[in-house]
Amino acid sequence: MAAILSPSLFLPRAPASPPSHSRFHTLAARPTTLLRYLTLFVLSSVINFPSLIFLFSRARASLLQDSEEKLILRDSFPSKASPLHTTNDAESANTSAFEKRIVKVEQSVNIFLTDSVIKILDALYHDRNYARFFVLETIARVPYFAFMSVLHMYESFGWWRRADYLKVHFAESWNEMHHLLIMEELGGNAWWFDRFLAQHIAIFYYIMTVLMYAISPRMAYHFSECVESHAFETYDKFIKDQGEELKKMPAPEVAVDYYTGEDLYLFDEFQTSRVPNSRRPKIENLYDVFVNIRDDEAEHCKTMKACQTHGNLRSPHSYTEDDDGSVCALEPGCEGIVDCIKKSVTSNPAKVK
Repeated sequence: MAAILSPSLFLPRAPASPPSHSRFHTLAARPTTLLRYLTLFVLSSVINFPSLIFLFSRARASLLQDSEEKLILRDSFPSKASPLHTTNDAESANTSAFEKRIVKVEQSVNIFLTDSVIKILDALYHDRNYARFFVLETIARVPYFAFMSVLHMYESFGWWRRADYLKVHFAESWNEMHHLLIMEELGGNAWWFDRFLAQHIAIFYYIMTVLMYAISPRMAYHFSECVESHAFETYDKFIKDQGEELKKMPAPEVAVDYYTGEDLYLFDEFQTSRVPNSRRPKIENLYDVFVNIRDDEAEHCKTMKACQTHGNLRSPHSYTEDDDGSVCALEPGCEGIVDCIKKSVTSNPAKVK
């Protein structure tokens, strides 16, 4: 048994002579080597992930004691000064030192996982942009499916019901789906290997996100923020490097239909930091398409950042002219499955909101 699970089975043999072609073509020519690398990465993640989740669940259980409803000052449409890595000083001041350590551990794990995937993508797609974007968009849709799956489970058990969360997460998945359709129209999914890799990473990512979101929604939202932040940086770099060429190329039809169509309700819905109808893109060429995709990723980052404060997410369409949204009472919901089970036996069933 020890011989079967020996790590040496997953390591490639040294080549007889240095390869003369790119790293991607080397791996593509040796699928067994690539599968060994991917298998080792997946196995190590699966083995270590439950222990991390158990640690976080124990820590969060102690943090959820004596929780009370509080009134918090809430900016309904956060500042647009920086679409990425925004902070809230008031929230930081009210966070206990122990919870700050937990947050730091969660974020460190997320950054490690994100960097690991980025290194794989850099090795395989350093000179194949559209294929890389196809893989990114296939992966980027996954967390929103996972969030909705867990939220539907909470609804079924009567633990926590918030229509705004489901609406916004569906709108986010709808936006990412159109990004994916654009990349497919550009030929990003032409190779079987790219489809195989993207789909299998997505399956593992979905399972991991469901578990993470059930234990620590804050950690899951931060992980998604890391993924969206990488997507923003990737598209921004691509636009700066290839901008002049992109301006000479026509926009895909699916992009024109999505960004300039008559029904843009879902397009406004995922942009929780904006007033509806405040962003209406113009699509004249491929450059405009990628600029808007990049800006979409920035909006996803801001939404994921807002979600990391429990109960802070609200659909932009739920605001009315006579609702200033300045003060909002946190709904007595649950922060993860441990808290849900605890509150299910001590409180009344949740009401749809």
